[in-house]
Amino acid sequence: MISTVVNRLEEGIIALLLAAMTTLTFINVVMRYIFNSGLTWALETTEFIFAWLILFGMSYGVKIGSHIGVDALVRLFPNKVQRAIGLLVVCSGLLYSYWLIRGGWELVTFNHMLEMEAEDSPVMLWFVYLIMPVGGALLAFRLAQVGWRIITGQQTGFNLADEAREAIDQLAHTNTPDGENAAPTNKQQTS
Repeated sequence: MISTVVNRLEEGIIALLLAAMTTLTFINVVMRYIFNSGLTWALETTEFIFAWLILFGMSYGVKIGSHIGVDALVRLFPNKVQRAIGLLVVCSGLLYSYWLIRGGWELVTFNHMLEMEAEDSPVMLWFVYLIMPVGGALLAFRLAQVGWRIITGQQTGFNLADEAREAIDQLAHTNTPDGENAAPTNKQQTS
């Protein structure tokens, strides 16, 4: 239940942030090059949105297993060792999340106390920095889910993106209309 709500909220916010950043950048480029004017606050706001997108995206990347890592050595070990290494990675990520939450919260409270506004944008800095503890909490939530799956045996290690395997699988499934593999053979490469 909680996971479903977080999933929908996370995906919706990421889509909204990406759309807002793209739209704002497009409008500002059109205004600059066609009307010879621009929005003075657009670049700073785009940077803020991009930071929010990154911090929401890191937890989403853990959820869908899209973070890139080198696990060739880890895969050589038996499943129990892979699980132990996976739990070590999760614990390291949780420690990072804790630092992000704690440091982000201190930054938010400090800027809230000072009541500082952003340089060009009409937004309070404490609100901009609020993504740090929120993003850290989302990352901790996703890492806890991975840790639970490792502990319960549903997963052997920390799932990482395997772009090489995906490319090989895609190449193996790509067929020409004749039913032959689309990858060139040695004879085709030399001619």
